[in-house]
Amino acid sequence: MTFDRIAADTAVMAGVPCISGTRIPVATIVGMVAEAMTITEILADFPQLSEQDVRQALWFAAAAVDQATLPLPA
Repeated sequence: MTFDRIAADTAVMAGVPCISGTRIPVATIVGMVAEAMTITEILADFPQLSEQDVRQALWFAAAAVDQATLPLPA
């Protein structure tokens, strides 16, 4: 999958992955979903985003976790 809506630029938010053209981190969107916010509620808080931005942020986070070794207790 191509993540054309996600950017990581050291000049923007110190390279934290964000929605392209914004300073909204992927982690912020993932956290909002974890707090049981709907896409409609997220878009109300961030009207500059699209539904596709939110979905791609979630797919990006899932791909990042899938590729990472996590420091979980054994």
